[in-house]
Amino acid sequence: MSIAENIQNIRSRMAAAAEKAGRDPKEILLVGASKMNDAPACREAIAAGIDALGENRVQEMTAKLAEHAYDGAPLHFIGHLQRNKVRQVVGRVELIHSAGSLELLAGIDRQAEKFQTVQNVLLEVNIGGEESKSGFAPEDLYAAAEQARSLAHVRVQGLMAIPPVERVPHGNLPFFAKVAELYVDIGRNLYDNTFIHLSMGMSDDFEDAIAAGATMVRVGSAIFGQRHYQ
Repeated sequence: MSIAENIQNIRSRMAAAAEKAGRDPKEILLVGASKMNDAPACREAIAAGIDALGENRVQEMTAKLAEHAYDGAPLHFIGHLQRNKVRQVVGRVELIHSAGSLELLAGIDRQAEKFQTVQNVLLEVNIGGEESKSGFAPEDLYAAAEQARSLAHVRVQGLMAIPPVERVPHGNLPFFAKVAELYVDIGRNLYDNTFIHLSMGMSDDFEDAIAAGATMVRVGSAIFGQRHYQ
């Protein structure tokens, strides 16, 4: 199937999941995770109406920006962001999904100040407590969100999470539900209900994420095909 056909299929599944949960499908954004896909593939996804494209790797993002691969759609950074790469991302993307430490938030704030801009970010939650993943521990998230409010050049717009690899069908639902609780609690009590993005769910579990309240899903292989790692 073509990228356009895959996007149409994903949107149909998103709509069914939303309607089953009593939600409006229009409130959920589809982010195409375009890692390891070339500029023509990105352009095909944009032509098919993808809501945004998300990149995981700074070097790949920079190369595709030079090719105008993202013209016509918002660009998000969805991968792990190293502090020494902040200057290459801030001001070039609409949204950073992976602000997962106070040090990284401070670095984003400093770089955004240099560009005289305000960078939109999501706070990343390490909801499964995995050592291999970055992000705030759930018990530290409230304090981090409170500190982030003092950064003049950072705008926190919600949360992002990548739960552990599920070992049974719907195994990630409890993790998604917990992140959704944090999203509502912090958004209401610290951010005056200005949170607009809850980014969770990928190719294998986006329907469960929508059932739990995701407003943004990041889908890669189900749109672009399986990645071939070297």
